[in-house]
Amino acid sequence: MDPAQPLKTPRTQGKTYSCDECGKSFSQSQHLECHMRIHTGERPYRCEQCDKTFTQSSNLKTHMRIHTGEKAFECGLCGHVFTKSAQLKCHMRIHTGERPYRCEQCDKTFTQSSNLKDHMRIHTGEKPYECGLCGHVFTLSVHLKNHMRIHTGERPYKCEQCEKTFTMSSSLKDHMKIHAGEKEYSCDECGKSFNQLSVLRQHKRVHDGLKPYKCEQCGKTFSQSQHLECHMRIHTGERPYRCEQCDKTFTQSSNLKTHMRIHTGEKPFECGLCGHVFTHSTSLEYHVRIHTGERPYRCEQCDKTFTQSSSLIVHMRIHTGERPYRCEQCYKTFTLSSHLKDHMRIHTGERPYRCEQCEKTFTQSANLKEHMKIHAGEKEYSCDECGKSFNQLSGLRRHKRVHDGLKPYECEQCGKTFSRSQHLECHLRIHTGERPYSCEQCEKTFTQSSNLKYHMKRIHP
Repeated sequence: MDPAQPLKTPRTQGKTYSCDECGKSFSQSQHLECHMRIHTGERPYRCEQCDKTFTQSSNLKTHMRIHTGEKAFECGLCGHVFTKSAQLKCHMRIHTGERPYRCEQCDKTFTQSSNLKDHMRIHTGEKPYECGLCGHVFTLSVHLKNHMRIHTGERPYKCEQCEKTFTMSSSLKDHMKIHAGEKEYSCDECGKSFNQLSVLRQHKRVHDGLKPYKCEQCGKTFSQSQHLECHMRIHTGERPYRCEQCDKTFTQSSNLKTHMRIHTGEKPFECGLCGHVFTHSTSLEYHVRIHTGERPYRCEQCDKTFTQSSSLIVHMRIHTGERPYRCEQCYKTFTLSSHLKDHMRIHTGERPYRCEQCEKTFTQSANLKEHMKIHAGEKEYSCDECGKSFNQLSGLRRHKRVHDGLKPYECEQCGKTFSRSQHLECHLRIHTGERPYSCEQCEKTFTQSSNLKYHMKRIHP
């Protein structure tokens, strides 16, 4: 071989046309010519129906199948048809189970190299696509495109059977399986079936315990990337979904959808035993436990049981003494954010809930609801021991402690016990010296609102 001739390897042999911009080489001049359009931005082939442009005539030809409806490539196993041979090739991997592209960081596998490339952004944190309206960033351009429909309100995909609309064609396609009753993907472990393969994969993480998505700020892990995305809004404070009627904002679109039922009055979930209706399916689930007596969540310290896990979590603060919510005006602390919100009305004087029958006002809607039972004469909860009846189940439970002698709330400073947490709360003011209720006329202070009310009636009638 002539030593003056360059050595040709199988990779470079026959590639005589090189790109001056990036150095990539090609075996044919036409291929180099098409490649150069990446650098120049030239897209000479235009679709006459939708004005979309392409760098190659073959791409335009494939695109035209969208308008003609032509799907020339059919799967011999299930009959699905596709506009591109590459789509059929990827589809076949569903049947063969082949997933040749593996993530080296978490071992997740993919049917396409492009999916692996997109997945890697989860690990790198790269989000190159930014919304110009709210600054939200995305890993995929299609996610940005779909997100923009939140701002525009565009929902271009409509179900012809129920007229429900969607922002994405894939969502409509999956929705149509509900009408068709299709659930072609089944879990090998529990037999539960799904209409999407991706949902089956997510479900399997319940059995595997796999939570591959981790919050870098607090370390919490999630089984789905969407759950991590929603969780991050706790740290960023982002609440992108706004109610147009009351301006309340939400972290998730589903929460906004549920919230809208307050304005529309819609309560689609009905109890089959007593006819009570609810805005949330979970509210109905908890309500049914009143009828069944089921209280599956137990406090290990005092054996008190609860219908909801969240109620147990809040209850545990009685034992731990945790009161994470503080009033900035009087520094009183609370176990619940809703209690702080209600407390603030003491300082503002706001009593937004009014009884239409006697014009009595309340700081909480729940108090108005219970008050209305007095006018209606409703006392649906009766004590088995003495026959006394109550309009609240919680009132009956507190009353039963009189018969049981149960006083689960203990003062850590003097050891005195109480049957109700509110009584312990009031008692603690003896030790702390706190007197949060002040008379605006003579500035005398009180430990309880009832004492202030009595004072106003007797001294300043």
